[in-house]
Amino acid sequence: MLDNRKLVIEPFCEVYDLLEDYADHIFNRLEKHKIIDGAIYVVGKDQALGNHSKKLIDAVFNKGCTLVISYPAEGSQTLKNQIERAGFDQLICDGKILLLAGGDMEDSFKYMRYEHFLPKIFDYKENIKSTERYQEIFTNLEKPYKFLFLNGRNRLHRKYLLKSFELSGLLNQSLWTNLDSWHGKVAEIHLYKDGRDYMEDPMEIKFLPEHYEVPLYRKNVNVKSESTYVKFDLFDNNGRRDWGEIYLMAEPYIDTYFSLVTETVFTYPYSFRTEKIWKPIAMCHPWIAVANFGFYKDIKNLGFKTFDSIIDESFDQIADNQQRIEHIRDLVEELCSSDQKLKNFLQDSRPICEHNQKHLWVMRHKVRQEFLDRFRQFLQTNHAL
Repeated sequence: MLDNRKLVIEPFCEVYDLLEDYADHIFNRLEKHKIIDGAIYVVGKDQALGNHSKKLIDAVFNKGCTLVISYPAEGSQTLKNQIERAGFDQLICDGKILLLAGGDMEDSFKYMRYEHFLPKIFDYKENIKSTERYQEIFTNLEKPYKFLFLNGRNRLHRKYLLKSFELSGLLNQSLWTNLDSWHGKVAEIHLYKDGRDYMEDPMEIKFLPEHYEVPLYRKNVNVKSESTYVKFDLFDNNGRRDWGEIYLMAEPYIDTYFSLVTETVFTYPYSFRTEKIWKPIAMCHPWIAVANFGFYKDIKNLGFKTFDSIIDESFDQIADNQQRIEHIRDLVEELCSSDQKLKNFLQDSRPICEHNQKHLWVMRHKVRQEFLDRFRQFLQTNHAL
């Protein structure tokens, strides 16, 4: 019960553990559930936007229910696209349906942001054990690779940098992956050289060298696959698809000077922070984020520090996507132009990295502890309580 209203949730709403103690009813399958008049429903994306969405719409308009679509494992552009395809965007803008998202979105959406990924890094004992080795990053100054560059699904900003560094010869000096060889029509970002756009070229699949991969998945490195997207093949453990990318191995961070983090969102001007940024922060590893316009500003607002006292981070305030990606490329190439620059960057970054690692631990608890009050306020603001 929340105030005087019944609360109904489903286990796949991503915030189940935060609301379970207050739930009056928990259901698994919407088609077998009898709607409770006047209740607040917190429903995951698959059921809320799926084949049974009409039942929830009827509950909102005819049974006095409040519907919160909860999918903080996605945010910003990806979630917006899914909502639009389901035809729910205007209902959310009108406040008829509420949204719990993992990233920032336009003010027109009636949504609450929950930092779904931030608290999870330290939920795994394997990760905590790896982070305890962070000092080796700073004591081992002779590293075999310049930077760590992990890429899963093919996205424009990732492909641009992969191709750019391939052309410059820098790619093979990095510890890099690419788990998606699909390539389609390029519209927003281009890489012209010798009269052609290299963004139109396919990308090869590239796994981490086996000894850098989490032991659980080493047997799947270089697995033969029919798919152009091999992430699920890599992280399929005995037929069960795990969240393999959440795990930390210390060695890839120890053997590189910094992480080049290609976040999920780049062209959409609203931040979505995933495990990709929290992993180097947890490992106390310097990082450069390839993300949306204003990403650095937003992460500072959470109390984290960036490296603007050491390197030029002015690209964060470049709204033009092509110009922003070019500035990031130039920064990485300049930083990697000598081992001494990399060593200086690493050593100068240490106080910032240590602050961020400690702050992440504090925020891990804070984000979860504040959730219920923030959720109540969100409902009150939108006249649901």
